[in-house]
Amino acid sequence: MKASKTFISDLIILEPHVYSDNRGEFYEFYNKKKYVDLGIDDNFVQDNHSLSCKGTIRGLHFQIEPKAQSKLIRVVDGEIYDVVVDLRLNSPTYLKWFGIILSSINNKILYIPKGFAHGFYVLSEKAAINYKCNNFYSVEHERTLHWQDPELNIQWPLYKNIPVIISEKDNAAGF
Repeated sequence: MKASKTFISDLIILEPHVYSDNRGEFYEFYNKKKYVDLGIDDNFVQDNHSLSCKGTIRGLHFQIEPKAQSKLIRVVDGEIYDVVVDLRLNSPTYLKWFGIILSSINNKILYIPKGFAHGFYVLSEKAAINYKCNNFYSVEHERTLHWQDPELNIQWPLYKNIPVIISEKDNAAGF
């Protein structure tokens, strides 16, 4: 597995070795030992699956301590523009965002440590996303940043002729 650092410390792009032949392909999404060797030593306790249609934005979600979560994000089918925002108060990249295309074609995996908000925009007709969390979901600790927060100024690659589909809860998040 290849690991690449981003301009935001501790945020890592992972690219598994994909074995392809006339039957299709195979790759290892998660292997605790290999992740520990890369410096990712989270104990993942929950797997989630999300299926969304083109033009959907989910997020920007995070959980506060003591229920903050690290995540491993991958796209099983389709393509998304994945966004994270650094919320770590002592970080030199506090309130900076990072965006990346994750797809079932490029097989990239994004490791998001605790202290980040996360969201995505669906670029394909549909997108199926799987992600691992190192802490259980807690409604009492969940928070949301507005996807259009002017202070963040996230440059979403929105389709011009397709309206954004977003939940009432996510759209009601404050600035």
